[in-house]
Amino acid sequence: MNLLIKLLISTIVVFVLAHFLPGIAVASFSTALIVAIVLALLNTFLKPILVLLTIPVTIVTLGLFLLVINAVIIMICDKMIDGFAVSGFWYALLFSLLLSIGQSILNNIFVEKS
Repeated sequence: MNLLIKLLISTIVVFVLAHFLPGIAVASFSTALIVAIVLALLNTFLKPILVLLTIPVTIVTLGLFLLVINAVIIMICDKMIDGFAVSGFWYALLFSLLLSIGQSILNNIFVEKS
């Protein structure tokens, strides 16, 4: 049940951020749901590989390169989904930051601790 709630929270945050950020476009709520699912899958399978490959850069930048990896994941999601558009790297970076903050706040409110 927590997985469905987290997926719904991610979908809502993606949908809301797309309306407030001018460089992000989501065609519909169902597209936002697909974006949330694809982002979850990319974060599960691709992100650990990217983190492992970029350990030296991440150490030198004191972990700030992880923000770049998050933005790259967003841009990959943009290429995979037709109704989702990101107009550039900086919008992807801002979107990933705001998405993480929004998910953290809403997950603390709505998801029960196990």
